[in-house]
Amino acid sequence: MSGRVVVLTGGVGGAKLVLGLCNLVAESDVTVIVNTGDDFTHLGLAVSPDIDTLLYTLSGKANTHQGWGRADEGWRFMEALSSLGGEHWFRLGDGDLALHVLRTQRLGRGEPLSTIITDFASAWGIGAIILPMTDQRVATRIDTDAGLLDFQDYFVRRRCEPAVRAIRFDGAPVASAAPGVVDAIMNNGCRAILIAPSNPYLSIDPILAVPQIRAALAAARAPVIAVSPIVGGNAVKGPTAKIMRELGLDIGPTAIVHHYEGVIDGLLVDERDMPVRLDIPSACADTLMTNLDDRICVARAALDLADALR
Repeated sequence: MSGRVVVLTGGVGGAKLVLGLCNLVAESDVTVIVNTGDDFTHLGLAVSPDIDTLLYTLSGKANTHQGWGRADEGWRFMEALSSLGGEHWFRLGDGDLALHVLRTQRLGRGEPLSTIITDFASAWGIGAIILPMTDQRVATRIDTDAGLLDFQDYFVRRRCEPAVRAIRFDGAPVASAAPGVVDAIMNNGCRAILIAPSNPYLSIDPILAVPQIRAALAAARAPVIAVSPIVGGNAVKGPTAKIMRELGLDIGPTAIVHHYEGVIDGLLVDERDMPVRLDIPSACADTLMTNLDDRICVARAALDLADALR
């Protein structure tokens, strides 16, 4: 079955699903709506970690071993910075700097992030449409036992160690969806809307916090399918399970269904977490995406579930 597919995603984990999808259907039929709650200014540069992960992944430039950044990266800039006593807790590679410098320059001229990212994707031959969730500033902030922390302070500098009490998305209630986002979700030719197995609390919730996006998902004709980020009762990578424990939630598919209540129509569950009785339609697959074939299989399983619900 042909038709456009929309994916809501964060960075590394979601990029794996998007890559699998782009190897399963025509890349030009894929629209990716990316979290920008992680975006911040570092050393005077505008950094968009999740967007850049998608750009590197879909252009074949990603460091697949490390899981983030560019392949064959150099670190002379960071070495020089450190020697001068500069902040080096957030690492910017020599090649990685190109995106940040150009983005900062163009944002300073008043250009919207969505236009800049479209140009970057085109320059690298990416056929999928990559859209930031908004062109406006939204900042994920974490209320922890160490105080209220900016996202990158919590995630990178402190390595997710503080206990999470609550999460908020400053600017989201008054932010507008970026151009093309609502149209992609509401498109009558849309086959499926997928929510990637990114961290629901840190990567997907910022997107859902933009009122136009949440409303569009509620009104969408295409089935909305989430891929569970839980594998065998735990998270593959990152603090998803840790956050769930700290928020008093059970770590499993049922909690994911409840979290996305009113948004999703179905859930793709990892086979290690089945059987489980859920309140919505579900299917199971091996969602541990260790190679390209795995990523294609997960994308296919998510689309099959969506097709069954159409």
